[in-house]
Amino acid sequence: MSGHDHGRDHGYGQDEGHGPGSRADDHGHDHGHGAAGHSHGVSADADRRWLAIALGLIGAFMAVEVFIGVVAHSLALISDAAHMLTDAVSIVLALIAMRLAARPARGGFTYGLKRAEILSAQANGLTLLLLAVWLAYEAVRRLMDPPPVEGGLVLVTALAGILVNVAAAWCISRANRSSLAVEGAYQHILNDLFAFIGTAVAGLIVLTTGFRQADSIATLVVVALMVKAGYGLVRESGRILLEAAPAHVDPDAVGDRLVGHPPVTEVHDLHIWTITSGQAALSAHVLVEPAGDCHAVRRDLERLLAKEYGITHTTLQVDHAQDSLLTVGRVGEDPADGHCADAHGPVHRHGPHAH
Repeated sequence: MSGHDHGRDHGYGQDEGHGPGSRADDHGHDHGHGAAGHSHGVSADADRRWLAIALGLIGAFMAVEVFIGVVAHSLALISDAAHMLTDAVSIVLALIAMRLAARPARGGFTYGLKRAEILSAQANGLTLLLLAVWLAYEAVRRLMDPPPVEGGLVLVTALAGILVNVAAAWCISRANRSSLAVEGAYQHILNDLFAFIGTAVAGLIVLTTGFRQADSIATLVVVALMVKAGYGLVRESGRILLEAAPAHVDPDAVGDRLVGHPPVTEVHDLHIWTITSGQAALSAHVLVEPAGDCHAVRRDLERLLAKEYGITHTTLQVDHAQDSLLTVGRVGEDPADGHCADAHGPVHRHGPHAH
Protein backbone atom coordinates (compact mmCIF):
# COMPACT_ATOMS: atom_id res chain seq x y z
CA MET A 1 0.00 0.00 0.00
CA SER A 2 2.32 2.68 -1.29
CA GLY A 3 4.81 1.57 1.27
CA HIS A 4 7.58 3.20 -0.80
CA ASP A 5 6.40 6.60 0.33
CA HIS A 6 5.66 5.61 3.90
CA GLY A 7 9.33 4.88 4.39
CA ARG A 8 10.17 8.54 4.01
CA ASP A 9 10.64 11.21 6.64
CA HIS A 10 7.35 12.36 8.11
CA GLY A 11 7.44 15.94 6.93
CA TYR A 12 11.17 16.59 7.35
CA GLY A 13 12.98 18.83 4.93
CA GLN A 14 16.68 18.85 4.32
CA ASP A 15 17.59 22.30 5.63
CA GLU A 16 19.21 23.17 8.92
CA GLY A 17 17.29 22.59 12.13
CA HIS A 18 16.16 19.06 11.25
CA GLY A 19 18.50 17.33 13.63
CA PRO A 20 17.90 16.05 17.12
CA GLY A 21 17.37 19.54 18.39
CA SER A 22 14.25 20.11 16.34
CA ARG A 23 11.04 20.89 18.20
CA ALA A 24 8.96 17.81 18.97
CA ASP A 25 5.84 19.35 17.55
CA ASP A 26 7.55 19.64 14.16
CA HIS A 27 7.88 15.88 13.88
CA GLY A 28 5.41 14.24 11.55
CA HIS A 29 4.26 11.44 13.85
CA ASP A 30 0.83 12.99 13.90
CA HIS A 31 0.60 11.97 10.23
CA GLY A 32 -1.51 15.02 9.57
CA HIS A 33 -4.58 13.75 11.35
CA GLY A 34 -5.62 17.20 12.29
CA ALA A 35 -8.56 18.02 14.50
CA ALA A 36 -10.56 15.12 13.17
CA GLY A 37 -8.42 12.65 15.09
CA HIS A 38 -8.67 8.89 14.65
CA SER A 39 -12.27 8.23 13.70
CA HIS A 40 -11.42 4.80 12.38
CA GLY A 41 -13.80 1.99 11.56
CA VAL A 42 -16.97 1.32 13.49
CA SER A 43 -18.17 1.16 17.07
CA ALA A 44 -17.59 -2.57 17.11
CA ASP A 45 -19.55 -3.61 20.20
CA ALA A 46 -22.75 -1.74 19.32
CA ASP A 47 -22.62 -2.73 15.66
CA ARG A 48 -21.97 -6.39 16.40
CA ARG A 49 -25.07 -6.48 18.61
CA TRP A 50 -27.33 -5.07 15.88
CA LEU A 51 -25.84 -7.37 13.26
CA ALA A 52 -26.32 -10.40 15.50
CA ILE A 53 -30.00 -9.57 16.01
CA ALA A 54 -30.51 -9.25 12.24
CA LEU A 55 -28.69 -12.56 11.72
CA GLY A 56 -31.00 -14.34 14.18
CA LEU A 57 -34.15 -13.00 12.47
CA ILE A 58 -32.97 -13.97 9.01
CA GLY A 59 -31.70 -17.43 9.97
CA ALA A 60 -34.94 -18.42 11.68
CA PHE A 61 -37.19 -17.21 8.86
CA MET A 62 -34.99 -18.71 6.13
CA ALA A 63 -35.49 -22.23 7.46
CA VAL A 64 -39.28 -21.79 7.44
CA GLU A 65 -39.26 -20.26 3.96
CA VAL A 66 -37.30 -23.12 2.38
CA PHE A 67 -39.85 -25.62 3.65
CA ILE A 68 -42.84 -23.58 2.42
CA GLY A 69 -41.17 -22.86 -0.94
CA VAL A 70 -40.76 -26.59 -1.61
CA VAL A 71 -44.36 -27.33 -0.56
CA ALA A 72 -45.78 -24.47 -2.66
CA HIS A 73 -43.55 -25.21 -5.72
CA SER A 74 -42.56 -21.51 -5.72
CA LEU A 75 -39.22 -20.54 -7.30
CA ALA A 76 -39.76 -17.01 -6.05
CA LEU A 77 -39.89 -18.24 -2.45
CA ILE A 78 -36.91 -20.55 -2.93
CA SER A 79 -34.96 -17.71 -4.57
CA ASP A 80 -35.87 -15.48 -1.64
CA ALA A 81 -34.62 -18.17 0.75
CA ALA A 82 -31.39 -18.50 -1.23
CA HIS A 83 -31.03 -14.73 -1.10
CA MET A 84 -31.61 -14.83 2.65
CA LEU A 85 -28.80 -17.38 2.92
CA THR A 86 -26.48 -14.87 1.26
CA ASP A 87 -27.87 -12.25 3.68
CA ALA A 88 -26.84 -14.45 6.60
CA VAL A 89 -23.41 -15.11 5.08
CA SER A 90 -22.90 -11.39 4.45
CA ILE A 91 -23.67 -10.59 8.10
CA VAL A 92 -21.32 -13.33 9.31
CA LEU A 93 -18.59 -11.95 7.04
CA ALA A 94 -19.24 -8.44 8.34
CA LEU A 95 -18.97 -9.63 11.94
CA ILE A 96 -15.70 -11.44 11.22
CA ALA A 97 -14.33 -8.46 9.28
CA MET A 98 -15.20 -6.06 12.10
CA ARG A 99 -13.38 -8.22 14.63
CA LEU A 100 -10.31 -8.52 12.39
CA ALA A 101 -10.29 -4.81 11.54
CA ALA A 102 -10.33 -3.93 15.24
CA ARG A 103 -7.00 -5.68 15.81
CA PRO A 104 -4.05 -3.30 16.26
CA ALA A 105 -1.36 -2.98 13.62
CA ARG A 106 1.58 -5.25 14.33
CA GLY A 107 4.35 -7.15 12.58
CA GLY A 108 4.15 -7.08 8.82
CA PHE A 109 0.56 -5.79 8.84
CA THR A 110 1.38 -2.11 9.32
CA TYR A 111 -2.23 -1.08 8.73
CA GLY A 112 -3.59 -3.90 10.83
CA LEU A 113 -6.30 -5.98 9.11
CA LYS A 114 -8.54 -3.09 8.10
CA ARG A 115 -8.84 -4.41 4.55
CA ALA A 116 -10.76 -7.43 5.92
CA GLU A 117 -14.00 -5.47 5.58
CA ILE A 118 -13.17 -4.71 1.95
CA LEU A 119 -12.65 -8.41 1.25
CA SER A 120 -15.99 -9.04 2.96
CA ALA A 121 -17.70 -6.50 0.70
CA GLN A 122 -16.07 -8.07 -2.36
CA ALA A 123 -17.34 -11.51 -1.33
CA ASN A 124 -20.84 -10.14 -0.76
CA GLY A 125 -20.91 -8.54 -4.20
CA LEU A 126 -19.66 -11.68 -5.94
CA THR A 127 -22.20 -13.91 -4.19
CA LEU A 128 -25.00 -11.60 -5.29
CA LEU A 129 -23.83 -11.76 -8.92
CA LEU A 130 -23.35 -15.55 -8.94
CA LEU A 131 -26.71 -16.16 -7.32
CA ALA A 132 -28.34 -13.81 -9.83
CA VAL A 133 -26.99 -15.90 -12.73
CA TRP A 134 -28.46 -19.14 -11.30
CA LEU A 135 -31.83 -17.56 -10.49
CA ALA A 136 -32.07 -15.98 -13.95
CA TYR A 137 -31.51 -19.38 -15.57
CA GLU A 138 -34.17 -21.04 -13.39
CA ALA A 139 -36.65 -18.21 -13.94
CA VAL A 140 -36.35 -18.37 -17.73
CA ARG A 141 -36.71 -22.16 -17.66
CA ARG A 142 -39.89 -21.89 -15.57
CA LEU A 143 -41.31 -19.15 -17.80
CA MET A 144 -41.34 -21.68 -20.64
CA ASP A 145 -42.71 -24.52 -18.52
CA PRO A 146 -44.31 -23.10 -15.37
CA PRO A 147 -45.04 -25.63 -12.58
CA PRO A 148 -48.19 -25.34 -10.45
CA VAL A 149 -47.78 -22.70 -7.74
CA GLU A 150 -49.70 -22.39 -4.46
CA GLY A 151 -50.47 -18.67 -4.64
CA GLY A 152 -51.94 -18.46 -1.14
CA LEU A 153 -48.89 -19.93 0.57
CA VAL A 154 -46.60 -17.71 -1.49
CA LEU A 155 -48.54 -14.56 -0.58
CA VAL A 156 -48.69 -15.25 3.17
CA THR A 157 -45.02 -16.25 3.37
CA ALA A 158 -43.91 -13.23 1.35
CA LEU A 159 -45.86 -10.85 3.61
CA ALA A 160 -44.19 -12.42 6.65
CA GLY A 161 -40.84 -12.10 4.87
CA ILE A 162 -41.43 -8.39 4.32
CA LEU A 163 -41.91 -7.88 8.06
CA VAL A 164 -38.79 -9.89 8.92
CA ASN A 165 -36.65 -8.02 6.40
CA VAL A 166 -37.94 -4.62 7.51
CA ALA A 167 -36.91 -5.53 11.07
CA ALA A 168 -33.50 -6.85 9.93
CA ALA A 169 -32.86 -3.81 7.70
CA TRP A 170 -33.71 -1.50 10.61
CA CYS A 171 -31.26 -3.35 12.85
CA ILE A 172 -28.42 -3.04 10.34
CA SER A 173 -29.26 0.60 9.63
CA ARG A 174 -28.45 1.22 13.29
CA ALA A 175 -24.87 0.06 12.62
CA ASN A 176 -22.20 2.15 10.92
CA ARG A 177 -22.92 1.87 7.20
CA SER A 178 -19.78 3.85 6.29
CA SER A 179 -18.15 0.42 6.62
CA LEU A 180 -18.32 -1.38 3.27
CA ALA A 181 -18.78 -4.69 5.11
CA VAL A 182 -21.86 -3.38 6.93
CA GLU A 183 -23.09 -1.68 3.76
CA GLY A 184 -22.72 -4.99 1.90
CA ALA A 185 -24.89 -6.76 4.46
CA TYR A 186 -27.42 -3.91 4.34
CA GLN A 187 -27.63 -4.08 0.54
CA HIS A 188 -28.24 -7.82 0.72
CA ILE A 189 -31.16 -7.38 3.11
CA LEU A 190 -32.57 -4.37 1.26
CA ASN A 191 -32.60 -6.36 -1.97
CA ASP A 192 -34.27 -9.24 -0.15
CA LEU A 193 -36.97 -6.85 1.06
CA PHE A 194 -37.68 -5.78 -2.51
CA ALA A 195 -37.67 -9.44 -3.52
CA PHE A 196 -40.34 -10.30 -0.95
CA ILE A 197 -42.49 -7.40 -2.16
CA GLY A 198 -42.23 -8.76 -5.70
CA THR A 199 -42.98 -12.28 -4.48
CA ALA A 200 -46.06 -11.07 -2.60
CA VAL A 201 -47.35 -9.40 -5.76
CA ALA A 202 -46.66 -12.58 -7.74
CA GLY A 203 -48.46 -14.70 -5.14
CA LEU A 204 -51.47 -12.41 -5.28
CA ILE A 205 -51.56 -12.60 -9.09
CA VAL A 206 -51.30 -16.40 -9.07
CA LEU A 207 -54.00 -16.64 -6.41
CA THR A 208 -56.47 -14.34 -8.19
CA THR A 209 -55.79 -15.03 -11.88
CA GLY A 210 -53.95 -18.37 -12.04
CA PHE A 211 -51.13 -16.75 -14.08
CA ARG A 212 -48.29 -19.04 -12.90
CA GLN A 213 -45.56 -17.22 -14.86
CA ALA A 214 -45.90 -14.30 -12.41
CA ASP A 215 -43.70 -16.27 -10.01
CA SER A 216 -40.82 -16.39 -12.54
CA ILE A 217 -41.30 -12.77 -13.57
CA ALA A 218 -40.98 -11.70 -9.93
CA THR A 219 -37.75 -13.73 -9.75
CA LEU A 220 -36.32 -11.87 -12.78
CA VAL A 221 -37.10 -8.54 -11.13
CA VAL A 222 -35.18 -9.71 -8.07
CA VAL A 223 -32.28 -10.78 -10.32
CA ALA A 224 -32.04 -7.26 -11.79
CA LEU A 225 -31.87 -5.75 -8.29
CA MET A 226 -29.21 -8.28 -7.22
CA VAL A 227 -27.03 -7.49 -10.24
CA LYS A 228 -27.23 -3.76 -9.53
CA ALA A 229 -26.29 -4.14 -5.86
CA GLY A 230 -23.63 -6.79 -6.51
CA TYR A 231 -21.93 -4.75 -9.22
CA GLY A 232 -21.84 -1.69 -6.97
CA LEU A 233 -20.17 -3.60 -4.14
CA VAL A 234 -17.62 -5.27 -6.42
CA ARG A 235 -16.79 -1.94 -8.08
CA GLU A 236 -16.29 0.01 -4.84
CA SER A 237 -14.33 -2.72 -3.07
CA GLY A 238 -12.28 -3.30 -6.23
CA ARG A 239 -11.25 0.37 -6.35
CA ILE A 240 -9.92 0.10 -2.80
CA LEU A 241 -8.11 -3.18 -3.39
CA LEU A 242 -6.48 -1.76 -6.54
CA GLU A 243 -5.29 1.33 -4.62
CA ALA A 244 -7.38 3.75 -6.68
CA ALA A 245 -7.99 7.25 -5.36
CA PRO A 246 -11.37 7.77 -3.66
CA ALA A 247 -14.07 8.33 -6.28
CA HIS A 248 -14.68 11.92 -5.10
CA VAL A 249 -10.98 12.94 -5.26
CA ASP A 250 -9.14 13.93 -8.47
CA PRO A 251 -5.39 13.39 -7.86
CA ASP A 252 -4.43 15.82 -10.64
CA ALA A 253 -6.57 18.53 -9.08
CA VAL A 254 -5.04 17.81 -5.67
CA GLY A 255 -1.51 18.04 -7.10
CA ASP A 256 -2.27 21.36 -8.79
CA ARG A 257 -3.81 22.66 -5.58
CA LEU A 258 -0.73 21.72 -3.55
CA VAL A 259 1.76 23.22 -6.00
CA GLY A 260 -0.30 26.42 -6.02
CA HIS A 261 0.52 26.96 -2.34
CA PRO A 262 3.56 29.25 -1.96
CA PRO A 263 6.49 28.62 -1.61
CA VAL A 264 5.90 25.15 -3.17
CA THR A 265 7.57 24.81 -6.58
CA GLU A 266 6.90 21.15 -7.41
CA VAL A 267 4.91 18.12 -6.26
CA HIS A 268 5.62 14.59 -7.50
CA ASP A 269 5.29 10.98 -6.34
CA LEU A 270 1.74 11.92 -5.35
CA HIS A 271 -0.25 8.89 -4.23
CA ILE A 272 -3.84 8.92 -2.94
CA TRP A 273 -5.53 5.70 -1.90
CA THR A 274 -8.06 4.30 0.55
CA ILE A 275 -6.92 2.14 3.47
CA THR A 276 -10.44 1.01 4.32
CA SER A 277 -13.94 2.52 4.20
CA GLY A 278 -13.76 6.24 4.89
CA GLN A 279 -9.97 6.29 5.45
CA ALA A 280 -8.24 8.07 2.59
CA ALA A 281 -4.46 8.43 2.72
CA LEU A 282 -1.98 10.55 0.77
CA SER A 283 1.76 10.68 0.34
CA ALA A 284 3.82 13.05 -1.81
CA HIS A 285 7.28 14.53 -2.36
CA VAL A 286 7.07 18.33 -2.14
CA LEU A 287 9.81 20.77 -3.22
CA VAL A 288 9.85 24.33 -1.89
CA GLU A 289 11.91 27.40 -2.70
CA PRO A 290 15.38 27.49 -1.06
CA ALA A 291 14.26 30.18 1.39
CA GLY A 292 11.01 28.42 2.27
CA ASP A 293 10.17 26.93 5.68
CA CYS A 294 9.72 23.17 5.13
CA HIS A 295 7.97 22.59 8.44
CA ALA A 296 5.52 25.45 7.95
CA VAL A 297 4.73 24.25 4.43
CA ARG A 298 4.09 20.73 5.68
CA ARG A 299 1.70 21.95 8.36
CA ASP A 300 -0.11 24.24 5.90
CA LEU A 301 -0.52 21.47 3.33
CA GLU A 302 -1.80 19.03 5.96
CA ARG A 303 -4.44 21.53 7.04
CA LEU A 304 -5.37 22.22 3.41
CA LEU A 305 -5.78 18.50 2.63
CA ALA A 306 -7.89 17.90 5.74
CA LYS A 307 -10.14 20.92 5.17
CA GLU A 308 -10.68 20.77 1.40
CA TYR A 309 -10.47 17.03 0.69
CA GLY A 310 -11.10 15.34 4.05
CA ILE A 311 -7.73 13.56 3.84
CA THR A 312 -6.19 13.37 7.31
CA HIS A 313 -3.70 10.53 6.84
CA THR A 314 -0.81 12.26 5.09
CA THR A 315 2.90 11.57 4.69
CA LEU A 316 4.67 14.52 3.07
CA GLN A 317 8.39 14.60 2.35
CA VAL A 318 9.23 18.27 2.06
CA ASP A 319 12.63 19.29 0.65
CA HIS A 320 14.31 22.46 -0.55
CA ALA A 321 14.63 22.65 -4.32
CA GLN A 322 18.05 23.59 -5.62
CA ASP A 323 18.20 26.79 -7.64
CA SER A 324 19.10 24.78 -10.74
CA LEU A 325 15.91 22.73 -10.38
CA LEU A 326 13.46 25.61 -10.29
CA THR A 327 13.32 25.70 -14.11
CA VAL A 328 13.51 21.94 -14.73
CA GLY A 329 11.16 20.88 -17.51
CA ARG A 330 10.28 24.46 -18.50
CA VAL A 331 12.88 25.30 -21.11
CA GLY A 332 13.15 22.09 -23.09
CA GLU A 333 15.23 20.22 -20.51
CA ASP A 334 14.90 16.47 -19.99
CA PRO A 335 12.39 15.82 -17.15
CA ALA A 336 14.68 13.02 -15.98
CA ASP A 337 17.14 15.71 -14.86
CA GLY A 338 14.72 16.72 -12.12
CA HIS A 339 14.90 16.04 -8.39
CA CYS A 340 13.43 12.56 -8.77
CA ALA A 341 14.51 10.73 -11.93
CA ASP A 342 11.83 8.05 -11.49
CA ALA A 343 8.79 10.04 -10.38
CA HIS A 344 5.65 7.93 -9.99
CA GLY A 345 2.89 9.71 -11.86
CA PRO A 346 2.76 13.27 -13.19
CA VAL A 347 5.01 16.05 -11.94
CA HIS A 348 3.03 19.09 -10.83
CA ARG A 349 4.63 22.50 -11.33
CA HIS A 350 3.44 26.08 -11.72
CA GLY A 351 1.93 26.85 -15.10
CA PRO A 352 0.63 24.43 -17.73
CA HIS A 353 1.98 20.86 -17.43
CA ALA A 354 1.05 17.36 -18.53
CA HIS A 355 -1.20 15.22 -16.31
